[in-house]
Amino acid sequence: MLGTLIYGLAYVGLFTSTVLGFGVTTSGNSLIVDTSGGLIFTVEKTTGDITSMLFNGIEAQDQGGKRSHIASGIGATCSAVLTGNDNNYVKITCTTSTLTQYYVARYKDPAIHMATYITAEPTVGELRFIARLRRAALSSGYLVADIQGGTAIEGSDVYKVGSQTRSKFYSSRQFIDDQVHGVTGSGIGAYMIIPGTGYESASGGPFMRDINNQGGDVQELYYYMNSGHTQTEANRMGLHGPYALWFTTGAAPSATLDTTFWEGLAVNGLITKASRGRVTGKASGVPSAFSTFQTVVFSNSAAQYWARTDSSGSFTSPYMKPGTYTMTLYKVELAVASQSVSVSAGGVATSNIASQEANPTTIWQIGDFDGTPRGFLNSDKIENMHPSDSRMSSWGPVTFTVGSPISSFPMALFKAVGSVTIRFTATSAQVGARTLQIGTTLAFAGGRPQVVVNSWTGPAPAAPSQPDSRGVTRGTWRGNNIMYTVSIPSGVLVAGTNTITINVISGSSGDLYLSPNLVFDAIRLY
Repeated sequence: MLGTLIYGLAYVGLFTSTVLGFGVTTSGNSLIVDTSGGLIFTVEKTTGDITSMLFNGIEAQDQGGKRSHIASGIGATCSAVLTGNDNNYVKITCTTSTLTQYYVARYKDPAIHMATYITAEPTVGELRFIARLRRAALSSGYLVADIQGGTAIEGSDVYKVGSQTRSKFYSSRQFIDDQVHGVTGSGIGAYMIIPGTGYESASGGPFMRDINNQGGDVQELYYYMNSGHTQTEANRMGLHGPYALWFTTGAAPSATLDTTFWEGLAVNGLITKASRGRVTGKASGVPSAFSTFQTVVFSNSAAQYWARTDSSGSFTSPYMKPGTYTMTLYKVELAVASQSVSVSAGGVATSNIASQEANPTTIWQIGDFDGTPRGFLNSDKIENMHPSDSRMSSWGPVTFTVGSPISSFPMALFKAVGSVTIRFTATSAQVGARTLQIGTTLAFAGGRPQVVVNSWTGPAPAAPSQPDSRGVTRGTWRGNNIMYTVSIPSGVLVAGTNTITINVISGSSGDLYLSPNLVFDAIRLY
């Protein structure tokens, strides 16, 4: 009843939400929403920008020249209604010809619930929600992304602050593990929540990572949906989310957020839970050492989902949109099997999947073929700092002796830095025609490996298919996993000491860490 009363008064003129409680008021060009949960926020009717977020009397929205919004601002036209169960929801709909942004207040929630529907990518900026928060109120974000007082050293997004390199890209987390991220201050925290299937219309899969925060004069908090940041697949259209910007007195909120209330709000592109289906099954064939690192991924042009298996390989997918999907089994981050599966509304499909990965008997192997460079030199640092950072170990050139700790083998190879040489001893039974395989997870500027085995030079591979984006300097190794196979002729290897030198080749060039480069997964000889 109270919500209905307030909605009626909104037609008459301005009234004070803080006095009357939950509801939406109109004041000139502003829609002012009181959640009755400690949060009052304001949306500009002619742009869709959020111009104020007042939580427990603390203004969180930066009051400089830029606001909080989808993309880089969409110039939308906005309207508001009270709706849902007992009018306990305020829904603000901001529309353009290709994008609809929904802001929803739920009675007593200290949050701005959101969803974004698109039929085309924004013409300005990327598909992201950015909250531009007042640094004085929310001073603590990701230290690795705090660039205040720094100097740009690469593009306009990698900085040096004192002796450390920092970037908003270093705040990123893989989607599969990124349901809640935020920033805090005295008596206030602001957190993005991407619950359940919130990433279903985003792009890049479970191991994609994108910007969460940048701390400059303004504290920026993000939820990225589509971007060109080493994204490995095409952008998806449709409804992105639901997601939420949630305020607390400091502690992180739960990632478990029931979003079924959206089903009663008349939202474009929303597929109800009852109209979705699931897939259950068992993954097999992955070595026991990786039994707790298996992920099953479902993807098509409209949606993506994932589920981690238990140690026995059993899994159940999230509730998925009906359709036919490519179902892929990952050993850590390496795809080892793929098949098709169909999902029907209200149905539960059973689809088991078995690894098809080849595991030849090797003479030696450096690292694990798992789609990551983990364990290699500097792999423990690359997600949080630039390759030039003084905390990094030297990138080379490196000579590695087989049998040495793999932590001395570089995770990445840069054309302008130099090669890596592998030294090993072969017995008379191990010479003859052999196969060398080099797994890579990402490359930049057409970088690919060419080998010299003793005095024999291997063939030059074709340029790889990889995202057209900086990667390793922005803190990620995730691209397209590519295996390079080199057939070594009989007579090249000798009984005794042998060397294999790996060089990065490319028709392109660049300065040091922006020269053509590649990231190693593992190397084996058999």
